[in-house]
Formats: sequence, structure tokens, C-alpha cells
Amino acid sequence: MRVHRTATLNVVVGALGALALGGAWVAPCSLSAQEGPATYTAAQADAGRTLYAESCARCHGEDLSQGSAPPLTGPTFRRTWSRENVNLSDLLYVMVSTMPPRNVGTLSEAEQLSILAYIMSRNGVAAGDAPLDSDVRRLAALSLVTPGDEAAVAAVEFVRGERAAPLGRGPGVADLLAASTDSADWLYHTRDYSGTRYSPLRQINVDNVHTLVPACLYQLGEPRNFQTGPVVHDGVMYLTGVRTTAAIDAATCRQIWRHQWQPRDREVWPNNRGVALQDGYVVRATPDGYLVALDAEDGRLLWARQVADPWRGETFTMAPLVYDGMILVGPAGSENAISGWVGAFRLTDGTAIWRFETVPGASRSGGPSWGNPAGIPIGGGAIWTPLSLDPDRGELYVAVTNPAPDLPIELRPGPNLYTNSIVALDVRTGELRWYDQLVPEDEHDWDVTQVSPIYSESVDGVMRNLVATAGKDGMLRVLDRDRKARVFEAPVTTRENVDAPVTTEGTRACPGILGGVEWNGPALHPGTRSLVTPAVDWCYTFRDFEASEVRYVEGSEYLGGEVEPAGERTGWLTSVDAATGRIRWKYHSPDAMVGAVTTTGGGLVFAGELTGDFIALDADSGEVLYRFNTGGAIGGGVVSYAVDGRQYVAVASGRPSGYWWGDNPGSGTVVVFSLPRDR
Repeated sequence: MRVHRTATLNVVVGALGALALGGAWVAPCSLSAQEGPATYTAAQADAGRTLYAESCARCHGEDLSQGSAPPLTGPTFRRTWSRENVNLSDLLYVMVSTMPPRNVGTLSEAEQLSILAYIMSRNGVAAGDAPLDSDVRRLAALSLVTPGDEAAVAAVEFVRGERAAPLGRGPGVADLLAASTDSADWLYHTRDYSGTRYSPLRQINVDNVHTLVPACLYQLGEPRNFQTGPVVHDGVMYLTGVRTTAAIDAATCRQIWRHQWQPRDREVWPNNRGVALQDGYVVRATPDGYLVALDAEDGRLLWARQVADPWRGETFTMAPLVYDGMILVGPAGSENAISGWVGAFRLTDGTAIWRFETVPGASRSGGPSWGNPAGIPIGGGAIWTPLSLDPDRGELYVAVTNPAPDLPIELRPGPNLYTNSIVALDVRTGELRWYDQLVPEDEHDWDVTQVSPIYSESVDGVMRNLVATAGKDGMLRVLDRDRKARVFEAPVTTRENVDAPVTTEGTRACPGILGGVEWNGPALHPGTRSLVTPAVDWCYTFRDFEASEVRYVEGSEYLGGEVEPAGERTGWLTSVDAATGRIRWKYHSPDAMVGAVTTTGGGLVFAGELTGDFIALDADSGEVLYRFNTGGAIGGGVVSYAVDGRQYVAVASGRPSGYWWGDNPGSGTVVVFSLPRDR
């Protein structure tokens, strides 16, 4: 991916689907799809159709709507690009400056205009005699909207379901609290509230793992991104796509039920990583800002409530955490300069209980930790990765991510609290207990992404209560939760030039903007007293814009500069001593490692690679003991559980996103492994 400047349009934005805009809709002028002169030729649109099929259909779909990237037709798309402050000139800029991903610049401006003409034709704008050109004023004067578009995307706050309470049962509060010792289920995104990603199951072990065979598979059948982290309760697995939620038999993969969310508002980023469970409720969040509760019995809707604003750039990608009747979740969108938050909502109807503002000092005037010499919009502090919880202390741990604009720290001088911090909150009230900012004055988009596992370990002969953190800066850090002090930090990927300032001429640094530890983090292996962490090894060149060139478009990606890959990407799986941070072993993958890692009582580490390979390693030595190609890039969950006394390992394979799947995306599929039946 490369985001760069043009002399004509100095709007700093991201990919097509990332531009989300706030405020009331106002058509810019009367040149709409229904009236006024046409602005492109039929020949131009025909040429655009061919170019679209070659360069765009892979992500956006052959019909412009059924792809992994946001649709390029429909009322939400038309409204997005026909507003008072964002219009087709911005759309052309985004196309020229960011599309196709990883191949920016391969299409000329004339070819991009042809593709835009084709998109306009598919949205009801009639062809005429004059070709579409890049004149900013002409493009800004155009509107795509048609009668009824505004009403079609008028979201409602609350949707009442088909029944008031679930017929399904469990897991109860006691089950969730005991998840760390339960040997059968995988009840939370990272298995338990401590986020250990450790299963004590040992039926599959270092001696027999080489005999694993696929037991069954389930294809979600949704042509969108697939990053789900499955959860398993009482023999039923729950998994998600961007819009789909499904329950399947965890031993046979036979579908039990399936629910399809129909978006009611603008979808910002098409990602979803899973559900949370309690007392028969299956809870997830959506890209258009809703919390949704389904019945574990049959998948029927219980309620849906919109609690985030997608027109401001807020969107949900994370799996929620449910604790004692509270849904705990926060919106993604730091790159969109949202004012981030994490909140608690009632399990029975989604009403708000509390909200903690993650960037309270970010405003046009700035605050004690937010200088703002140019008086520009500033923000960030989004939440998009798993929370962890210590129920005994009543303490919730949150990974708060990057500030915005992402790159030019001279425009937001200061540490920018509480971005790139671990934040500990009172789980009942949302009040701040303590924090540690791990990456202050961030100019590389180096989000802190992980705040787990929570564990206890003897350090220098003293038992200490610890929490692991990691992020896109490629550092694994462990903190003492009592002393509020750092115990150690260890690099888990290449780190180069990390202290060199980003300049307008360009600075090469590692990790890059898509490097380090992404949405899946460390796993604890108590038997070897180790932490095992996946990471991306990918350097980038970072460039700041001049202050006069930084322009904010509300709800859009707001880098304040440009980034470009500098070299090929690979991946690492790193095992470190959980008390000291000493490197125990490293596994080097030929591609980035963004899939989940799970450890087990059988002395194993399970992981997935973007190559499509599911691998099992010896937790003590790092030796690869088993490898199986699933047929699609692995960017989702890897979980282990038991049904009727039989241990299984499930892997979410295929279509992690257009940035990650390379030449073979595969199909969104859960592949379940077990030992052969004769064993």
C-alpha cells in the first residue's frame, strides 16, 4: 500500500472504503443522476469496465458490491461521495493515490477516470458526449445521489428482536470465571479473561501430533474478509464473517444455525473477529456501529443497538468481552481521527452503562499532552483488539491505539494521552486506575495492540502479577501490575531506525505501518514458562507532508503523510522466557504471521501462516512437528477444545483481507483437526 500526494488534490485519505464522513447530508449541486448534463462518454465507461475487471474486481467484487472491500454501488456509496465537503474529486484522488493496493501508480489518471466513469454508470449517472476529466471544480459539482438514497441509509438506534430473552443456555458467569481451568471449552476470543490462549488439553501431544488429520471443515460462504476467532461452548462453535454469524457442531462442522446481518448504515472497515457468550446470548458488533445479540438456541435476533457513529469513522472490528451482564467493547478508527472510547453496555438490551474517553485531551485547542500549533483536528485512540480482565481486582485492561494524524508529530506535540497505552479501568464504573504509555510521541502508526496474557511468574525469586503487552512497534513488554513497573521488553521482529525522525524527504524504518504484532497476540505456555508471539517483519519508508499540505476529511484516513513498503515482508514466531524476556527460540515464516497462536498441555504451539500452512511446533524447542496446507491464507483464530472427550484444533483459514492474502486468498473456512479415529 502507498498513500501519497498529488499537486492537484492535497486531501489525505485512505482506501476507497475507508472514507467515512460525518454531518448532515447536503447534495453539492443539481448535477445529479436524475437531472443536468452527463459528464462521461459511453466509450470511457466501456474502457473502465475492462480496467475494473482487471484491477478492482478482486477486492470489490465483479458486480461492485459482493467483495471483501466496501461496495462501490448503492445508496451509502452514493451518499458518501456526494456530500457538501466530500465529493467525486476526493474519490478520484483516492483512486489515483491508493489504488490498486500494493500497485499504486500502475494505472494512469486517464485509466482511473475511465474506471470512475464506469462506477458512475453503475450508479445511474447517464453517459453524454463529453469525457470525464480531472477538473476539480467540475468533479466537485457532481452528485451521485438518487431519490430515496437519504432514507435508505437512515439508521435506527434500536432494533427489537423476535423474542425478549434467549431460549439458549450458558455459559454462565461461573463458567466464564472458571474458563482458565476448564479443559473442554474455548469460551472467549483469547480463551479466558486472562487472555492466555492456553488450553490444558493434552490428548494431542508432541509424540502424536504428526498424525493429525482433518476431521471436518465449514465454509462460511461470505465473499468478504475472514478474521474470526471461534469460541466453543458445550460442543457448539460460534464464528463470524463481516455480516454472518454461524453456529456449527464443533466435532462435525454441520451447521446448526446461521444469521445474516443486513447493514442499516455505512460500513467503514469490513472486518470482524468474533462473538462473546453469556447465558444464551451470542453478542457481536458490526462495521456499521451496531451491537447485536442473538439467541444461542437458534440464532434469532434478540436486539440490536447502534452505539458507534460510522459517519465519523467509528467501526467495530473486535470481538467483545462479556462479563457479568456487561458487554465491553470499543470502536476501531484511529486512522480516521475518531475520538476513541471503550464502553460497557447492558447485555439484555445494549443500553449504555459507562464510557471511558481514550483521548480526552484531543481537541482543536489541544490539551496538556496534546499540543496543536496549527489548530487542526486531532484524535485517535481507537480499540480494535482483545480486552483482558482480572475479575478478582475488578480491573479491565485495554490496548489504546495510535494518535491521528498518524505521522507528523510536530502537528500534535506531546505524548498524546492515552494513545499507545495499556489502560487499566474499574470494570464496574469505567474509572481510570492506572496506565502506562508504551509508545509516546508516535510518528509511525505503532499501535499498542495487545494487553494479554495476564499471569503470575517468579521474577528474581519473587512471585509477581504480570501482564504482557505488544504492538506494531514489534516489542513485547511485560509489566508488573502491582508495582506499575516494566519487568522486561523484548523485540519480536526486526527493529531498525526506530529513533530517526520522520521527514518530508522520507525515513526508512522497521517495523512499517503494517508491521509488528497485529490483531493476534502472545500466548502463554505455563509448562515451559514462555510467551509465544506472532509478528510481521516488514519495513516501510515514512514521509511527512508539509504542514500546509495536511488536510483533514472528516471520518477518513488521516495519515498526514505517505508510506511505502521498503522490501519484502516475512514473519516471526518468537518464544521468550515469561519472567526475563530471554529469547528461547524463533521460527521464521516466509510470509507475515497475523494468525492466532495457541499453546496446549500437550507441549505444543499451534499457529497459522499466510502461506496457508497450519503448523504445530514443540513448545520447548520450536521444532516444527506438523504442517498442513489449508488452501488459504490464515489470519484468523486457532483454538483447541474437546467434545465428548476428544480433542480438536480448529483453524480459521482464507481471506484475512486484501492486504494480507497475496495471490491465493482462499475461501473463509474453518478447518477442524483431530487424531485419527483409530487412536
